[in-house]
Amino acid sequence: MTRELTEITVVGGDKTGLIARVTSLLFERGINIEDLDQAVREGVFRMTTRVDASELETSRGELRRALAELGRELDVDIQVRFPSDRDARRIALLVTKETHAPEALLEAEANGELADDGEAEIPVVIGNRGDLRTLAERYDKPFYDVGDGNGNTDEERLLDLLAEYDVDLIALARYMRILSPEVVFRYEGRIINVHPSLLPAFPGAEAYRQAKDAGVRIAGVTAHYVTTDLDQGPVIAQRVFDVPAGASVEDIKRRGQPLEADVLLDAVRLHLADAIAIHRGTVHVREDVDVDAQLGLSPAAIDANPEEPVDGEPLSRPEPAKTGDD
Repeated sequence: MTRELTEITVVGGDKTGLIARVTSLLFERGINIEDLDQAVREGVFRMTTRVDASELETSRGELRRALAELGRELDVDIQVRFPSDRDARRIALLVTKETHAPEALLEAEANGELADDGEAEIPVVIGNRGDLRTLAERYDKPFYDVGDGNGNTDEERLLDLLAEYDVDLIALARYMRILSPEVVFRYEGRIINVHPSLLPAFPGAEAYRQAKDAGVRIAGVTAHYVTTDLDQGPVIAQRVFDVPAGASVEDIKRRGQPLEADVLLDAVRLHLADAIAIHRGTVHVREDVDVDAQLGLSPAAIDANPEEPVDGEPLSRPEPAKTGDD
């Protein structure tokens, strides 16, 4: 049985003694540290600590206040997420120009299909351009353009909005801008992106063009958690499609875009159901959670795979990479 640990995240400038100050504060309040991970990217320090607070010698409110006061003293941002805080089901959609992915999530919410219990919500749509304001308004969502007119993002404004709307999960619905460590570190493990390739193949820009130039016969799309390494975060789910001989980039894109929407929606639903967990850089499916979402090939595609190896013992037919009922 997986233990539910409290998560404490520290983000800010790299300072000598910072880790010691935080861990000492936790020790003084009877908190046992189970896991500690740290990183520095582009001058931004991040420490994520998972702790057992079951024997906490003070109140949760006092712990939050003490950590916030220490954060102000050290000029860093310290956030605490207790297991009970994870019931938050508020998703920010980050968008640019393409409508297929954000519309799929907005439509799923409107139909009560965003989460199995129907209780998740999308309180805000944020763009680095203003192109999708009309789409947000069609679904009665507030829209904020945090771009500078050239697609560059005002990340301070973005972070203010994410905090204002008490966002628990960020869905990058074809958001065409790389997030800096200032954002990623604060929401690590809670940002999901959809990329138009079968990662790790064809990362970065123009993935469909890369697929055409490489002459692949099968292409696909990937939903993954975002890290500070571009398109290298833990893979959640993937879809594949055939690339006919002579297909243009636009032909490939038309085949891929519907699957982008599908796989992003499935990844969000899996996250909301707490059906997946990240362990050592890989996404694992929890055995005790039932949610209808396809992780890899469809059952029909699996049935088309060979059952016999060239050498050795006969292969058993694999089960579809899917949670929930078919």
